[in-house]
Amino acid sequence: MSTQPSALPVRAMLVLGTRPEAIKLAPVARAMAVGEQFEPIVVTTGQHREMLHQMLGLLCVDVRIALDVMRSRQQLSELTARLVGELGEVMRDQRPDLVVVQGDTTTALAGALAAFYEKIPVAHVEAGLRTGVMDNPFPEELNRCLIGRIARWHFAPTKRAARHLTAEGVSPEQVFTTGNTVIDNLLWVLAEGTGASAFRTDARRVLVTLHRRENQGERMRGMGRALSRLAARGDVEIVLPLHRSPAVREVLLPELEGRQGVSLVEPLGYLDFAATLAECDLVLTDSGGIQEEAPSLGKPALVLRTTTERPEAVDVGAARLVGTDPEVIVSAAEELLDDPVAYRRMATAGNPFGDGQAAARVLAQLAEDFAADVPVGLTASGPYSTA
Repeated sequence: MSTQPSALPVRAMLVLGTRPEAIKLAPVARAMAVGEQFEPIVVTTGQHREMLHQMLGLLCVDVRIALDVMRSRQQLSELTARLVGELGEVMRDQRPDLVVVQGDTTTALAGALAAFYEKIPVAHVEAGLRTGVMDNPFPEELNRCLIGRIARWHFAPTKRAARHLTAEGVSPEQVFTTGNTVIDNLLWVLAEGTGASAFRTDARRVLVTLHRRENQGERMRGMGRALSRLAARGDVEIVLPLHRSPAVREVLLPELEGRQGVSLVEPLGYLDFAATLAECDLVLTDSGGIQEEAPSLGKPALVLRTTTERPEAVDVGAARLVGTDPEVIVSAAEELLDDPVAYRRMATAGNPFGDGQAAARVLAQLAEDFAADVPVGLTASGPYSTA
């Protein structure tokens, strides 16, 4: 396969399977669709099938190909094998000039690996995030490190992420600091104004998201107890969109179902989630992307993990890494609920993750490289160069 198209538009295959990938690739797909330089080919793998397609429609993203790879309680090895095989077949059929993956999911890793096997160059959006602990978060840390060995373009959201990549041996000419596309999409969605908040009272509003694999089991049970204690204050409304994972529901439902002050809701569509985030006072989360979204709206975030690949928010004071101990979680949350000075300090710390123009920077760089009279394939430069 040729790695240098003879003329525009560039056929760009965007591979996504989860809700976070859809949110963060939507600005790239929309920008490609309105211009003449790219032909976007959006492929969904079905990792979050029930949540995905309706949301993509609301985000003005057209899906070209929809796979169905999920099986009940399948192992990561089974999912990865199925993804690589089916994506490879799609790439051979569609013959894209470029494959775009985002973040650190199994879909992203499989998309990058399948593209490598088919000798198609890979662009990695949200590249360079690292905790330095290979199995925390699991399997995301390994996934993003492996994608970092495959990608031709590394679109890092921050300067810190860019430094991680060059320290690992990626050529600086392949690393571009763009900001994070999640900010692009959040600002776009809020400007549309079509979402509905899940909060129903005038109490202090606490938005919680929990799903991380390494937190499941007793750790998450303890978090459930911590949330129950916060609700018992009587002056807070906790909204927790309950992840569809049986491992999450089996632990959290016994701890929180029916508790006064706790609203367990089904996963919110992204427009409604954005509206709920915009209306909350405080975020408690073990998720990734919300650590970037919350500072954009001045919402203090307590990160319920022992590591984070987004330390920039912690460094500027917009987020705090509090771990998983229930006593520490309750203490940190109550400090922010009861101390206006501590709350204001976090709420006004600022957003280190971008200005809403990340997708434009991604497209500008890809367009420049494909238009230039230089190769853009696997051997252009960096650790796999043959030059």
